[in-house]
Amino acid sequence: MKKRNFAFGSAAMLAFAVGGAFVWTNGSTAQGSQTKGFLDLEAGHTLYVKNCASCHGVDLEGQEDWRSPGDDGVLPAPPHDETGHTWHHPDSLLFNYTKLGEKELLAAQGIEFNSGMPAFADTLSDLEILNVIAYIKSTWPERQRKIQESRTEADIKSQGTSK
Repeated sequence: MKKRNFAFGSAAMLAFAVGGAFVWTNGSTAQGSQTKGFLDLEAGHTLYVKNCASCHGVDLEGQEDWRSPGDDGVLPAPPHDETGHTWHHPDSLLFNYTKLGEKELLAAQGIEFNSGMPAFADTLSDLEILNVIAYIKSTWPERQRKIQESRTEADIKSQGTSK
């Protein structure tokens, strides 16, 4: 089980590392000023409850034993509160994982893994996905928000130097 968890963590980090530059649909980067003023936490909360809470929990608590695959080999939904790993990832990965789903995102990197995360590209607009992510981030303690923000900034900086 630990080997599978390690493989998932490695796969996610690999997907992030080689994913290339990330650009929001309006042309700004993950923390770009063009999107910051348009995020709506109330809309994000409503969208989260409608589209995410059935798996990730109304209180962002995730499913039981989320680190261990079930009998079907699929990992249960992780928590999005401070006890989970969501805050370990930059905005670009959170956005792409939500929009494309795990299967498509990792397949683009040549990685096969089934976390069970579906794609929401046909369900939510880019702005709606951003609102959900903003809502989730708003629930974290300051320490986790700052760590996640620094990872997002490092991601943006690294994308700028890799061009």
